[in-house]
Amino acid sequence: MKTFFEAYIWTLRGKLYRMAYLWLKDRAEAEDVVQEALEKAWANRAALQKMDNSVGWMVRVVKNQSLQRLRERQKWVVVDNQEDIVEASVESPEESSPAVKMVFGFLKELPEKQTEVFQLREVEGLTYEEIAEYMEISVEQVKVNLFRSRKKLRSFMLNQKK
Repeated sequence: MKTFFEAYIWTLRGKLYRMAYLWLKDRAEAEDVVQEALEKAWANRAALQKMDNSVGWMVRVVKNQSLQRLRERQKWVVVDNQEDIVEASVESPEESSPAVKMVFGFLKELPEKQTEVFQLREVEGLTYEEIAEYMEISVEQVKVNLFRSRKKLRSFMLNQKK
């Protein structure tokens, strides 16, 4: 029988890594952040088991760790081109379909908040409430940003077909 940690926390590794990478744009640092978050979860496993939203807690730890690393660097990483985003986000280059490249190109054009909401909802599958808690905004703001990003995606896709 699996422990709470194995069943609920350990399985979040991939999702937490993608979130850390979203901010840090560095594989090694994202892996370190996830490792640190898992260590904190292990140290607090008894308290985590009693929490209503242990996933939200883990996401917040990863966010805080990522922001701390960015503060330590005292600079924000800017990805120079679409190829860097696709290469870092897809496991292997042969999986980079034109559609994937197009979506990452689209995401690059969105405002930061819309990109983050879109990524958390559509890629990571978080609920509106989890996104709101994580980003420290209201559920209505999550819905508005997601609506706007989806609307822009539709427009973007229609323009690409022309």
